[in-house]
Amino acid sequence: MSCLLFDLAIEPLAASIWKSELRGFSDIPGVEEKLITSLFADDTTVFLNEEDKLEDLEKILDQWCMALTAVFNIAKTQILPIRKKEYRLRIIADRRAIPEQRQIPEHIHVAVEGEAIRILGAWYGYEVHEGTAWANQLEKIDKSLENWDKSNPTMDGRKKIVQMVVGGMTQYLTQVQGMPKSIEKKLQKRI
Repeated sequence: MSCLLFDLAIEPLAASIWKSELRGFSDIPGVEEKLITSLFADDTTVFLNEEDKLEDLEKILDQWCMALTAVFNIAKTQILPIRKKEYRLRIIADRRAIPEQRQIPEHIHVAVEGEAIRILGAWYGYEVHEGTAWANQLEKIDKSLENWDKSNPTMDGRKKIVQMVVGGMTQYLTQVQGMPKSIEKKLQKRI
């Protein structure tokens, strides 16, 4: 599906979420509107208040999928509990925000303390080590540098490879996540 066509198709989903009974977050200092959804390309992030019912969101998604004859990729659905630690631990243990709600289905992943989940290329979580976001990226950089090394590049070629691979593969994550000194040292050693 082309980008423009997808943009046209995703707009009704955003409008349905906004018009719904879902509360999202409305107590963000300095923000007048509620934060309920963020849509970018084919990624959708929904922010639910503890009183919001998962069934309400599921109804919206089911209607949208039926109207478009689309399939929502439930396998990629993840929940990151936000708020105080007691609340987060209760959701992880009980798989529900409040006792009156039904449990979050088992096929939906709930992130535990110390686990990061990826949202638009950035890594989020509680009690996550600062290098967690970088482990996968370093592995990709190492593989790419190994492959380029097989071509026996000249010194000028090596310079360009470093700029392209190390520079190119670290810019976005550094912008959204920051780069810990330990990762910077590892990259300098690779360079």
